[in-house]
Amino acid sequence: MNKQESNLIPALRLGLVCLVLCSVMYPLAVTGIGQLFFSYQANGSLTEDENDNVIGSELIGQTFTDPALFQGRVSSIENDAAGSGTPNYAPSNPELISRTKDAIEAQQLANPDGGPVPLDLVTNSGSGLDPHISVEAAEFQVPRIAEVRGIPEEELYNLIERHRTSHLEEMLGAPAVNVLKMNVDLQALR
Repeated sequence: MNKQESNLIPALRLGLVCLVLCSVMYPLAVTGIGQLFFSYQANGSLTEDENDNVIGSELIGQTFTDPALFQGRVSSIENDAAGSGTPNYAPSNPELISRTKDAIEAQQLANPDGGPVPLDLVTNSGSGLDPHISVEAAEFQVPRIAEVRGIPEEELYNLIERHRTSHLEEMLGAPAVNVLKMNVDLQALR
């Protein structure tokens, strides 16, 4: 047996060991740890209604059109989690300008008592799937929701405060709220 043939066997063994470790053992270990210690997150952070029906994931934005609910960010991909992304338009792009103007007009029409429209209600997030809006954007919608639902605005402000991101998260970014989680609790206020 020559030197090349003698080096081939250890190389094949190493390749087989790496294949088993990296494509079988590691994924099984990570999946097992995730299911054991972080089952909710590992299974998609799914939110259920009072009848245990899945109504969405707290990680993916949804389009809410009911005026009695909080509305999330604009999504150019219609919050379709099959593929994330957003058009990379320059600020001068006519399509972006038109879409933003339309979104501002729609928000002003739906929320005439809200004041200036917060930026995150008329712009996409980078993924097009962001489930959060700023606290300012949630508070902007309070007069409309209070009127439609017939509940005091103070209850809605308390709801927003309960759903604010943690202090640690706020140190890393602006205060925000998860729209789906707020709407679930809002439905319970009936």
